[in-house]
Amino acid sequence: MVTIRKANERGRTRIGWLDGWHTFSFGEYHDPEHMNFRALRVINDDTVAPGGGFATHPHRDMEIITIVLDGVLAHRDSLGSEGTIRPGEVQVMSAGSGIRHSEFNGSQEHPVHLLQVWVIPQARGLTPAYEQKRFEPSESAGRFRRVAGRDGGDGSLTINQDVDILVADLSRGQSAGHAIRDGRGAWVHVATGSATVNGIDLNAGDAAAVEAERGVEVRAGVDGTKVILFDCA
Repeated sequence: MVTIRKANERGRTRIGWLDGWHTFSFGEYHDPEHMNFRALRVINDDTVAPGGGFATHPHRDMEIITIVLDGVLAHRDSLGSEGTIRPGEVQVMSAGSGIRHSEFNGSQEHPVHLLQVWVIPQARGLTPAYEQKRFEPSESAGRFRRVAGRDGGDGSLTINQDVDILVADLSRGQSAGHAIRDGRGAWVHVATGSATVNGIDLNAGDAAAVEAERGVEVRAGVDGTKVILFDCA
């Protein structure tokens, strides 16, 4: 079964420096029909204006994954981590028992476009942690490359939940497949470009929940298509 979540049906927050789209309920956007997908709780598709950003604020008991699609994001947190996140890099912040952080556009001239993902952890009160890694374009070119998962295998980052996060970068006409084990489901988010997911046409910002299927097959409709897949227990 494939269920589509269209981009223009998501919640939206628009303020002076932020244009954010919410796949699931977040902040002032509440939709009981779209609270989460298994342990996947938040996908925020944010564009932050030059110089804008989120001032220091707290989190706890959440795995927070940030993927920058375009531009540069500046990060600072209470663990002492400080730096920037650029396209090709993935950040994992395990908030655990508590962490404070800020995120700002690292440019005074260009917007930054990012996905911030929240995953509900397997336990509360875990020790806070921070990881960041660059994945070379060749690693996800024409195939799904795991960038985060519970065991941190294959050179991926570690999250405290049985969820694998995979990225594929596809040119027009290229396909990438992913098998789904029994009892699991996949959330497939088209971050940029366009693609068919199990034969269904999707555009940037659209997503598909795939359950009771043997796998996911994605075919890019245009060059520069990036697809994020969440394989969830």
